[in-house]
Amino acid sequence: MKNRTQTLARWMGTAAVSIITISVAQADPLATVERNGSFVAIEPYAPNIVRVTIALDPNLASGAPGPGPNAPVDATGWTHRADATGDIFSSSALSLTVAQQPWPKAPTQMERYFAPSLPPVEITINGADGHVITHMTGWEMAPHTVAGEKTFKVGASFSAPLDEHYYGLGQNQEGRLDLRGRTIDCRHNYDAPAGETVCVPFLVTNKGYGIVWDNPSQTTVSPGLYNSTHWQSEVGERVSFFVITGSTTDALYAGYATLTGQTPLPPKAAFGLIQSKARYETQAELLGIAEGYRRRGYPLDVMVLDWFYWTRMGQLDIDRSYFPDPKAMNATLKTMGMRSIVSVWPRFERESRYYNMLAAKGWLLHDADGSVVDGLPIRSDRAGALLDSTNPDARRWYWDKIRDNIASQGFDWFWLDETEPDLVPDGHLYSIGSGDRFHNVFPLLHTASVAEGSAKDRPDLRNLILCRAAYLGTQRNGCLFWSSDVQATWEALKRQVPTGLNMTASGIAYWSSDTGGWQWPNGPKAERPVLLDPAGATAMAPGYTDYPELFVRWFEYNSFTPTLRIHGQRPATAIWEYGKAAEPVLAQYLKLRYALIPYLYALGRHTYESGAPFMRALFMDFPDDPKVVDLGDEYMFGPAFLVAPVTEQGANSRPVYLPAGTDWYDYWTNERYHGGQTITAAAPIDRIPLFVRAGSIVPMGAPIPSTATRQPLESIRVYPGRSTSFTLYDDDGVSNRYRTGSGGAALHWDEATQRLSSSGKLPTGQDVASLVKVVGH
Repeated sequence: MKNRTQTLARWMGTAAVSIITISVAQADPLATVERNGSFVAIEPYAPNIVRVTIALDPNLASGAPGPGPNAPVDATGWTHRADATGDIFSSSALSLTVAQQPWPKAPTQMERYFAPSLPPVEITINGADGHVITHMTGWEMAPHTVAGEKTFKVGASFSAPLDEHYYGLGQNQEGRLDLRGRTIDCRHNYDAPAGETVCVPFLVTNKGYGIVWDNPSQTTVSPGLYNSTHWQSEVGERVSFFVITGSTTDALYAGYATLTGQTPLPPKAAFGLIQSKARYETQAELLGIAEGYRRRGYPLDVMVLDWFYWTRMGQLDIDRSYFPDPKAMNATLKTMGMRSIVSVWPRFERESRYYNMLAAKGWLLHDADGSVVDGLPIRSDRAGALLDSTNPDARRWYWDKIRDNIASQGFDWFWLDETEPDLVPDGHLYSIGSGDRFHNVFPLLHTASVAEGSAKDRPDLRNLILCRAAYLGTQRNGCLFWSSDVQATWEALKRQVPTGLNMTASGIAYWSSDTGGWQWPNGPKAERPVLLDPAGATAMAPGYTDYPELFVRWFEYNSFTPTLRIHGQRPATAIWEYGKAAEPVLAQYLKLRYALIPYLYALGRHTYESGAPFMRALFMDFPDDPKVVDLGDEYMFGPAFLVAPVTEQGANSRPVYLPAGTDWYDYWTNERYHGGQTITAAAPIDRIPLFVRAGSIVPMGAPIPSTATRQPLESIRVYPGRSTSFTLYDDDGVSNRYRTGSGGAALHWDEATQRLSSSGKLPTGQDVASLVKVVGH
């Protein structure tokens, strides 16, 4: 890689011209070819990963990617040749052809008014066997002015066969799985009508490829609309995108991890219960909830201290009037086998101790005249300036203050709230450029402050960050994501299922939602008989009689999401505060979640190694079943479980489609069903429809109070139907030694002999034969 200096003239306002000098890395493409004035750079990253960059300026065409992708260029095994059809770039996995373009003829009268001015570019990507994978039909650059800057809308279009389906693009809460025929506003937007949107511009298809769009400005994507997939970004001077190919969806996620970074294995505590509330007002209240779990014999791993524990926003301190000894508080939690997470915000009130210093250094979001942006003109959110986390010096300072002021008090991990950021950057300036040009990068760079700082100063403690937004590569910072401040209603719960499946389809494996919803419980009156008596519930106003039922259904669902966190803006959130009828059901699922920790932790290890998510829309595992392409209300949870959440008030059953090509076991009854059919599954209030794929191995753990206690296996359940394998994994749960150690044992079920074997000693030291339980035998 080389460095060069690119000088861009940008209009500031309507009259003054400012020359801004930006350091840009120069990429080394396999080749740059010209098409009548359009320059096309082809840059391989692996046999199945290739970047295409198109610009009118050859230097821009050969420039490095924007923020997010961090892999080195690797053209090993790639070749380039030219013939009458165009320039052909080939590897063992694919070939890419930049079509020849005839010399442009004089325009017709109609074309003088309506034809584009850009020299056309057409690109086809074929598989190793010659079949067409995707076809870029054209590109665009339309001049316009954004926040006083003369720039372009840039975009590209791809052909879209009628049987092509689309997934990913981050978080969109409109309630559909397949994105075909829709237009997605790919930008971070806390105020999106259906719930916060988060842009991760990675689009996965069922045709063996995915596209990573390399532009961090606000982008609209219309997958398969009128048989074309169209991308358009608000700010840019080039088109840049990556194509990842693969014979399975997991190959696409492996490519995404290669391109943007591995998903770390979270601490084992992240797979247990994370207990939160907006907010615990005192040290005594927080410890009282923790002690309440232990006194009742309910497992719990993490207590969360949310906002306004500080004296002022931006003080980065702890108010000792209400939290007199936070170090002792955290020490007490550790004696109970618990860890802690504390919320840290990137906003600074004018009266806070660091504001003037940050403003003087230019480390806050600001306007063109240098004035600091303070608060929002909406939501009565009028206080606080945003830390400019695009500035590496500001990021280092931020971590140093977190380390010295907060981590020093014994807090384990951090909740970096407002990572959109909530203070909308459009129309303002970061250190790297305008907030419009870099609208979507804040969560990547802001979470890097803690990820990099923790790795430097706490190398033996595994990192974990609660994050509200993401961008390309944010998964490498150790983030656990959630769906933001959603409503506490049945409609919101129903939307969570496809929302989460598209987020995990975007290469973001760790996603969940605030169990019970974050907003104050205030739903419409129940239309059906309430399934749980609300007597004794203190979590909501008395008039919301079906809220305990809603919370139980949400808890059942989140028991089968990558993380399980209770949170919300309500008087009480612990599991005994939803009424006497709800508590035993919640306790049942909490204990089931902990019994599944050995299974979940092994899935986390597999995600670290493979990049593949383990909360999986059905299209990932059943690509030949056309009935699952837009099935967004059920999903696979690892290789074994099919989960069908109940999201309708008063429902005692629901239809469940069992994908074709395998048999299925009802987890609760062990009844076996053939796939390829829809059944009516019983769903009394204490049962979420749950099925196990025939040919599955499910390790079950013994009861434990938290993951700080070593968990022996209670059993290894085998659901026969095919030969299969499952790699069990365990380690200390907190250190980073998992990156160099193995700690696993491959279990193999032989269907012919009906025997389970292990490649070596189990991590728990137990004997395999004594643990095996074959379902149906």
